[in-house]
Amino acid sequence: MNFLEQMKRRYTVKKYNPQVKISAEKISELKEILNLSPSYINSQPWNFIFVNMPELKTQLAEVSYFNKEKVLESSHIIVFQMMKNPEDFERQIEENLPEGSVNYYRTMVKPHGEAAVRAWMGHQVYLSLGVLLSACAAMGIDSTPMEGIETEKYDGILKNDSYETLFAVAIGKRDDSDSNHPETTPKRRLNREMVILES
Repeated sequence: MNFLEQMKRRYTVKKYNPQVKISAEKISELKEILNLSPSYINSQPWNFIFVNMPELKTQLAEVSYFNKEKVLESSHIIVFQMMKNPEDFERQIEENLPEGSVNYYRTMVKPHGEAAVRAWMGHQVYLSLGVLLSACAAMGIDSTPMEGIETEKYDGILKNDSYETLFAVAIGKRDDSDSNHPETTPKRRLNREMVILES
């Protein structure tokens, strides 16, 4: 199946089969794929936390609003986090990136202020979300991106002190009764002519 067909079949799962767990081999592959995610100037201001311990999932489920069942019933939750402190981020790129990339950050990003820097860092994390969802589609793994979570409470549970949660993704195998499956609820997108332009 080519990539276009995989994306046509991909959808956001609303109900998972709790009996199905993703293999360790596939989880390892997803970790490597996320580690290879692109970011502007190779900035990588992120952490990705893979959660499958039942007690931890239970805690996260309680602070996931209407996503509670997805957190409980999916195979894994992947929590996408961003570095909290721009100064820590600057030290990281100084230690790991070429001078030209560091200079770009200092002259083109940093002068706009901390709020703009944090927004820019968050954009990089969202790039990796697209990579993950596409990888899951290619690997036959069902997924659900979730912004409907209490991010500060996630931070308190996960205790990854230098990072803060932006969003999470549930992954696993859809339940046969999932009402959001395209056979039950056909995909709806804007007409391509409205969003794809040529000039």
